[in-house]
Amino acid sequence: MKLVFPNGEHGQVLLSPGINRIGASSDCAVMLNLPGIVDHHCEIHVTSTGANLQIPKVGGGPVQVNNKPVTDLMSLRAGDQILFAGVLARYAIVEAARSAPLAISGSDEDSGATRVRQAIPKFMLRGVSGAVFSKVFPVASPVVIGRAPECDISVPADEISRRHALVKPTPDGLSVEDLGSSNGTYINGKRVQQGFLGPGDELRLDAVRFILVAPGVEPMAQPASAPIAPSASGAGGSAGKWAAIMLIVAAMAIIATLLLTK
Repeated sequence: MKLVFPNGEHGQVLLSPGINRIGASSDCAVMLNLPGIVDHHCEIHVTSTGANLQIPKVGGGPVQVNNKPVTDLMSLRAGDQILFAGVLARYAIVEAARSAPLAISGSDEDSGATRVRQAIPKFMLRGVSGAVFSKVFPVASPVVIGRAPECDISVPADEISRRHALVKPTPDGLSVEDLGSSNGTYINGKRVQQGFLGPGDELRLDAVRFILVAPGVEPMAQPASAPIAPSASGAGGSAGKWAAIMLIVAAMAIIATLLLTK
């Protein structure tokens, strides 16, 4: 991932994983000592799944992405045009060189290289209603959910605000913040402005519902059912039934004998 400055205010900048500060201060990863640029103008957070541009709550400067002002947090996509005050930059993806495919183990072309297993995100939101039903969304970095196409999770539903809620991964789950939505953000049925979502909890944005799942975490084992006792219709029940029939036949025989001897 990199920033390209087509007007030459700065050379191309490769963005590092983590926080990349942009501003006039010398401690910034991208130093733009130009009119209109403040010390810590904004930040670009780079994760394994993408990048998000964020304006610091204190001391940030004006930023536009594709001519839209950024007020808090916005995800970046390849080709986005970013305007830092009067400085134009383009966000681009650096394609990693593809290695030759590994040969099947045991063949003559086996290189002996170890295959790398792709890391599974720690948390994922699984849609359980409406436009997101049966869809799964990994959450490895701050994610904005809303109706707008530029949101990280874009939900084409009229009841969802353009920027409805922000979720951020924590060691134990997701922090949830309502972004001033019209119809509210709910955790397990309770409306919240800010809250915590743990594995198995429900996140509801008006009528659109998600469940937080943690891949690799085994579900709680169900208790083993107690063995079912043999029913009266089993072998023991059959013996009891025949005994009852024999008693009835004997009683009828006694009654018949008494009637005949009168």
